[in-house]
Amino acid sequence: MAKTSELEAAYKATTYRVYLPGGFCELRIGQPSEILRCWLETADCAAFALITAHNPGGQRADDASNAERQSQLECELLEGNYEPYVAQHMADTEAWPTEESCFVPDLAVEDACALAADYGQNAIVCGGADGIPHLVWIEDSEQ
Repeated sequence: MAKTSELEAAYKATTYRVYLPGGFCELRIGQPSEILRCWLETADCAAFALITAHNPGGQRADDASNAERQSQLECELLEGNYEPYVAQHMADTEAWPTEESCFVPDLAVEDACALAADYGQNAIVCGGADGIPHLVWIEDSEQ
């Protein structure tokens, strides 16, 4: 699915909950998170990415397919020597299901986009040491 204003609005109307050691933080696109900034500083991380394998192309998939793809993504991250943390994408509206996700510290945006593209994703959420999440479209990253 190509980038559209409706799709962008949907990503921005989502809370990205990240489960970190000692608690969790909730992220919104473009809004700073002091909790995440402090965690990144303490963990000496300069970047982060949130990636899901659920619902490729923005098309709802069945629970079993989503779970299988998500498991494959997690294995791929672990095999790449990353330490993914559990995260969830929770849409403001109940019309879209909560998606499991991986919060990955120190995953470069280029690598995150390549991995997300492998799983048919439209975009990822990523950011730097400032803890501000940004939306990055896969199609934009490939140009």
